[in-house]
Amino acid sequence: MEYIFILGRNPELSILELQSFFGNFVYARNKNAILAELPVLKKGIISRFGGVIAIGEVLADEVNLNKKIGGLSLYYTSKNKLNYVIWDFTNKIEFFDNVKERLKAKFKEERLKATEKKIANFMKLQSGEEIRTLSSHKLVEEQYFVFENKFGRIIETCDYEELERIDMEKPVRRESLSISPRLAKIMINLSKVSSGEVLVDPFCGIGVILQEALRLGINVVGIDKDPKAIEGIKANLKWGKFSEENYRVINGNSTIVKIKKSKAMVTEPHLGEILKSLPDKEKSALMLKEYEDLMIKVLRNFTENIFGRFVFTAPFIKTATRAGIKRIGCNSNRIINNTGLRLAEGFPIQEFRENQIVGREIFVLEH
Repeated sequence: MEYIFILGRNPELSILELQSFFGNFVYARNKNAILAELPVLKKGIISRFGGVIAIGEVLADEVNLNKKIGGLSLYYTSKNKLNYVIWDFTNKIEFFDNVKERLKAKFKEERLKATEKKIANFMKLQSGEEIRTLSSHKLVEEQYFVFENKFGRIIETCDYEELERIDMEKPVRRESLSISPRLAKIMINLSKVSSGEVLVDPFCGIGVILQEALRLGINVVGIDKDPKAIEGIKANLKWGKFSEENYRVINGNSTIVKIKKSKAMVTEPHLGEILKSLPDKEKSALMLKEYEDLMIKVLRNFTENIFGRFVFTAPFIKTATRAGIKRIGCNSNRIINNTGLRLAEGFPIQEFRENQIVGREIFVLEH
């Protein structure tokens, strides 16, 4: 089957997430969407991903569009009205226009009062490019897409409102220090950990990564030296109704605490002090060295008992230098040389918003 994946604001990171989940696959890309041939996808699979806005199934191509589109079931509604949108991921204007006209003709033939809505909102990508996106999937009943010379129907969309609701309703929150559920999912997928295996978070905080992993059937071990954080994660896990058989929470120092054999490490350590103004190069260098020193100790401590991937975020600091403003990240060679691990292909990868002083780089290390 051929599927389209409409990606979030950091398409390169989303592609790495998908490749970690499915294994390397051949794909074509246009803007923030990719087209790939994959085995039949399970219903609800979009809930596994943090970097995917929507998934669509290819139904026809340029050659057989007119023949196929008339016989396809392109909508599911009991009403006589239908609002729909068409995602545009093609450079072939004539084909896109043909799809629009053929859809209008089909709906007219079937006496359906169908209205095409415009995709009028914009999303700024990591690269700075702005692309069109929906403000809400609930405003339309059906979504279609054109990708180069392919036409299809969106079959699943990410329910970001539900993700936000779950995140906001948990009893303990630490907004300034917590990773988002979306990024937590991406990092879990980057680790290649599977259901029933064990994931370790050595800086678990109030447990965002642990909760997302547990929802995927992954067993977890959370470690944090802050007793208040441990109290918070226990409250959140109890609220989430997770079985105590599937998680263990430790109040301890991750540079020395001992763990049993586990598949992967996924974590967001403390990225340094919250900065209200741009630091100079010396200040940034000091923050980065302190971070590197800590992570080297943690990785050394866990290397023997974690046999899979080590996924973690690192500070990526907007810095005032003599040459102008630029972002500075960790010395990956120093981390690698002092741990005996190697950097996975494609990493580190940047993840930040322009207005953030301290953004992130995501590292994936392997034995």
